[in-house]
Amino acid sequence: MAELTPTEVHDIERANETGRPVVVFVHGLWLLSSSWDRWRSLFEEAGYASIAPGWPDDPAGVAEARAHPDVFARKRVGRVTEHHLAAIAQLRVRPAVVGHSFGGLIAQRIAGTGASAATVAIDPAPFRGVLALPLSSLRSAAAVLSNPANVRRAVTLTFEQFRYGWANALSEQEARSLYEEHHVAAPGAPLFQAAAANLNPFTEVEVDVHHPRRGPLLLISGEEDATVPWAITRASYSRQKRNRGLTEIVEVPGRGHSLTIDSGWREVAQTALDFVSTHLPSATRGDPEAHGTHR
Repeated sequence: MAELTPTEVHDIERANETGRPVVVFVHGLWLLSSSWDRWRSLFEEAGYASIAPGWPDDPAGVAEARAHPDVFARKRVGRVTEHHLAAIAQLRVRPAVVGHSFGGLIAQRIAGTGASAATVAIDPAPFRGVLALPLSSLRSAAAVLSNPANVRRAVTLTFEQFRYGWANALSEQEARSLYEEHHVAAPGAPLFQAAAANLNPFTEVEVDVHHPRRGPLLLISGEEDATVPWAITRASYSRQKRNRGLTEIVEVPGRGHSLTIDSGWREVAQTALDFVSTHLPSATRGDPEAHGTHR
């Protein structure tokens, strides 16, 4: 497992020093942790501290990531989960965890260890036991799964692939803007892991849905998501609702897989914030430090 970066250590120390409740953000494939910057500001303005660890060995920014795409190759779900658990272990409080796509899967894996106080999984990648397999999801994943050699590679989406899987609910202008601002290469391995999860009894793509300290969980689905359609999120909910903790599911109308980074991000972020605020109350709003902004 890669060590925490100086930036990650700094963010953890900063979060601990505030004495506030902490929210941990987990990004998915084809994004970097900077994709959470606006969310972090919103949550910090509401009285939380936040951290957003990258995946192990992630480049510092989009320009560097595009210059060195091969650094993303071979990263697997287990290693990424352990990296985030290592960051959480350095916090003084049990945090809320918010994840998107494969980050949503990892957020549920973290919840399944009892390490999170509340969890929000947004358009989460499926785990073992989730059997729904819509055609649009297969078509979206084909960008990686169509070539077995991609299991060892980093894969960059073409704009057309990004438009179909991520930005199908957006105008072409906004889709191109998001592609230029956020899109980076991603490891192919996690998609192969997810595709084989129901055939592999030793898969890392597994969630302990019965853990007694899993805590409250909210699943959010974009109505128009072609990558993780409602059927997959609903199937994940069906597995998770067996837990004795609260499990809720919300569908956001007219939104695709880009719902955390596109122009409608605030609606989704507010839904997540309302859930976290209910189950992990924020710092006193009268505290001047509770209105800090992520930099």
